[in-house]
Formats: sequence, C-alpha cells, structure tokens
Amino acid sequence: MSSCSATAAWSGGHQPSYGDAVEKSLMFFEAQRSGKLPNDQRVKWRGDSALHDGFSQGADLVGGYYDAGDHVKFGLPMAFSITMLAWGAAEFRKEITSLNQMDHALRAVRWGTDYILKAHPQPDVLWAQVGDGDSDHYCWERAEDMTTPRNAYKLDHENPGSDLAGETAAALAAASLAFRPYNSSYSDLLLVHAKQLFSFADRFRGQYDDSVESAQEFYPSSGYSDELLWGATWLYRATGEQKYLKYAIDNAGSMGGISWGMKEFSWDTKYAGVQVLLSKVLMDNPYSPYASILKQYQAKAEYFTCACMQKNDGYDVDRTPGGLMYMHEWNNMQYVSSASFLLAIYSVYLSAPKAQVVCPEGQVQPQDLLYFAKSQGDYILGKNPKSISYLVGYGQSYPTHIHHRGASIASISVLQSAVGCVQGFDAWYHRPEGNPNVIHGALVGGPDKNDRFYDDRSNYEQSEPTLSACAPLIGLFSKLQSAYAAPEAPVQFLHSITSSWNHGGATYYRHQVIIKNTSQKPVSDLKLRIENLSGSFWGITATQEKNIYQLPHLQVLKPGSQYVFVYVQGGPQAKISVVSYH
Repeated sequence: MSSCSATAAWSGGHQPSYGDAVEKSLMFFEAQRSGKLPNDQRVKWRGDSALHDGFSQGADLVGGYYDAGDHVKFGLPMAFSITMLAWGAAEFRKEITSLNQMDHALRAVRWGTDYILKAHPQPDVLWAQVGDGDSDHYCWERAEDMTTPRNAYKLDHENPGSDLAGETAAALAAASLAFRPYNSSYSDLLLVHAKQLFSFADRFRGQYDDSVESAQEFYPSSGYSDELLWGATWLYRATGEQKYLKYAIDNAGSMGGISWGMKEFSWDTKYAGVQVLLSKVLMDNPYSPYASILKQYQAKAEYFTCACMQKNDGYDVDRTPGGLMYMHEWNNMQYVSSASFLLAIYSVYLSAPKAQVVCPEGQVQPQDLLYFAKSQGDYILGKNPKSISYLVGYGQSYPTHIHHRGASIASISVLQSAVGCVQGFDAWYHRPEGNPNVIHGALVGGPDKNDRFYDDRSNYEQSEPTLSACAPLIGLFSKLQSAYAAPEAPVQFLHSITSSWNHGGATYYRHQVIIKNTSQKPVSDLKLRIENLSGSFWGITATQEKNIYQLPHLQVLKPGSQYVFVYVQGGPQAKISVVSYH
C-alpha cells in the first residue's frame, strides 16, 4: 500500500505509513555510500567515489559512509550510526522482517562494519577519519568528482582515542547480535574485532579529538568514560561474558554511569543508552549480585525518561509549541530521533516485567513512553505546525533545498562532465530551484524552537541531513508500525495493460485495474487515492477532494468478488491506495 501524503494523511485522521518511512530511511544510507557501489544499488543518481581512500598511507579505507552533506568519513558519528542501526535490527527483528526490510537493514549495517574491519588492521590501530572538514567544506562538488585532500587519521598507542574505539567496539558488538541468526561466522568475526577495540580503548586512554585535531571543529568529544561503559555493556550483551558486566559495575561511579543524569542521548553522549541497557539486565535478573549498582543505573535511566516526558521536577527537555523535543539549535532532529528510539526501546524493556517509571511528577506507563515516541515520529512525518515531512521523499510536502552536495548537483549519469570545486557553488549551491535529486529518507536538521523552518540550502543548521539523525529511525518506525499501524486494507489491486497505441509521437496505454475483496466481509463506500492519473477513466467517480475517487453509488464488493475500472494515459501507471471503507 503506498503512503498517503503527509498533509492529507493527517487531515483525514489516518495514520502515517511508518513502513514507508522505514523503507525511505534505509535508502538514505545508500545515498551516503562511499567507495565502489554494488550492482543492486537503488539510489541511481550516485556513482563510485573515493576509490583510493587510504592508499597513499598504506591502508585500504575504501567504503563506509559520508557523514552528512559533505564527503568526510568521520569515525565517531559513523560508528554511533552503525550501533543505532544494529540495535534496531536486533531489538526489532520481528517488526523489520514483517516489513520485508531486514535484508536492506543488514546491508546498511554491513556497509559500515565492512569498512570498520578495514579501518582496524591491527588490534591497537584504528583509522579514525578520512578527509578533512575544512578543505572538504571549501568545495561544493559531487563525491564522484572529488578533488579535495583525502588524508586519513589513525589512532594507536601514541595517539589514543578511547571514545572512538569504545564506540566502534559497541557498533561491532551490536552488529554481531544483528547478524547472529543470519551469518554466524560474520557475527563471530565482528566480536573478535569488538573485543580487541575495547581492550585498546581501555588500556590506552585519551580523547580521539586530541589525537585527530581536525575533528575538533566538527565532532568534538565531551569525554570517553561513557563510551568505555557503552562498549563494555554491548560486549556483555553480545557475549554474556561476566567480565564485561563487572567492568560496568566496577567503574559505575568513577566513570559517571550512576552519577550522570542526562537529558540527551547522541553520537557524543551515551550515558542514557548505557543506563537503559543495564536497567534491562536488572529487570531480567532482579536478584543479580550487582542489583544495588544496577538499581542506581536504572534510577538514571528514569531521570532521562522523566526529563523527556517533562515530569522531572523542572529538569526537563524543552519542547517547541508544536510538541517537538528541542535540545540544540543546530540539527536538533538528530537528538529527537535518538531520544525517541531510546524511549521506544525502554518501553519494550519495561513492558515485559509490567514495570513503570515513577517520576517526580507522577507515574509513567510503558505505553506512555511509546506514545510519546510516536508523537515525535509523527511530528517528523508531517503532524507539525508547518504540515511538512522532515523526512525527505516521504509524503507530498517535504524540503527540496537540502544542504547536500550530491543531491543538489545533477547526477553524474546525467551531467558527465566534472563539476569543479568552486564551480559547484556558482552553478548549483546558489540556485533558487530545488535539488535535482531527491535524497529519500534524509532527516533534515529540522525546525527552530518556535517550529519555524526555512527550506534553504545555505541554512545548514536546519537543512542538512546526517547519518546519526537517520540511523535510529529504522528501529523507531518499525516499532511504531507494529504498534499503531492501521489494519491491512481488505482489497487488492491487480494492474494490467490491455492495449497500447501511438498518437502524435506519444504512446498511450489502456490500463485495467481489478479491485478484489480479499476479506471475509462485504466492503462498501470504498474511497481510493489515485495519484498520477492524467487521462480519461471509466468505472470510478471523482470526488471534491484532489486525487480522491469512489466507486459508483451503492457498489458493494462481496467477499471474494471483483470490480473493474479502466483509464487511458501515456507515461507510467497511476498509484492507487485505500483511503477509507466500511
């Protein structure tokens, strides 16, 4: 069933298509691929790029993901994005599988993990970054035309980075869980690297941006203690080895795990994620010998939860007048998506033991957490004061001036001549028109604290998408689809072309559509949304609403029966979906 437009979907009181949002979000990761693209690449406006990354420094760093609207491969947000993708794939396996998206989800994870394996050639060496933000941002060019320096930066004994190595260990451990039912040998390989990286992070302490100074301006680290706890916690979850749980218990105080109450969960700040994961350890085994420390972790998970729900005695996450969580002026949506995902996860963990959260300003049930996460997802998809979807390509109204080099310049398949570094600014960046390529599934930075949004390529605080913003959406929307999606429509559509002819140099087709009642009950008052219908039609009646059609008066489809209508037009077939029925 195709998605309704964001605006129409809300005005009619219909649920959005979370399944469509999952599919679109996974497309974004294909748009961000670096390296040699596979034959089954779905985003056709992209081509091969950065095919020699690392070569000049004796490493093979081809692959991985570009971070945002630029072409730097930043290690910390990329690793966090892989952790979020893999957590969603492992936690919501049933939900993603029912949407037929597990293959795409695992491919998205593996495009990242295969790169990480290359970037970790020795136990205590991790390549942290390829490209330089300053020189990269000086140019506006497609990845396929890249002329900027591709310097690579590595961590080792002399140049430690416990935050990046810890996060990368977490990513590989989470990915090993996601792959375990499908490819156990690959899952085992990921764990070997995860354990080595965690050991490296723990033994050689330091912040990665002290070793890779060019990252400071773009992804500065606030510290590495949270990533050490995060890496240990994920390794415990993936291996069941007690030494990793003991690490999180023994270092709970000194590393801030039970002292930091957070109002944010992001590529930089993992405490809330650690606290939620360890709350599950406690709920699974209330009589654990570590119960007293685990309860202190859970208290901080509840601090985060209560802050998001605005029941935390004033220590709350702000919201816009339209109800969106508001944490940062710059790319606020990435903090909304990761927090909403974490709340959805915590609601699942709390539901099993039938637990609840006791906040300073009242109790919160698991279903309240999920419903609030839904409100944030719905805001993203169009239920907001501007009635636009902030997920590009979803619905009928979404931003078109995305701050993204590849999306804003004609595809290499259309414009084969190179677009130069400065030429890109003159010819493409400053164009008033929308981008020539729709970057499906890109979650833009989003509106300001008053729900205002300016769809402008130069307004990168609001119009630039990032990996770390999009990655949590796969798990979030999969869960929302299973929890809130409307039941399947009781009819199926069978399209066929019964004849074609040429007239005036154009080809016209006679399309026949069979509507079959696949349910056990009669269907009446069937209303259809038909998009891209440009020609004449017979057997259906147009209504006052745009794109909405109904069957002739009093037409009832008995169980198993069919109804046929016909239309004639050139070009592709129309898109048909069910709006309502009795």
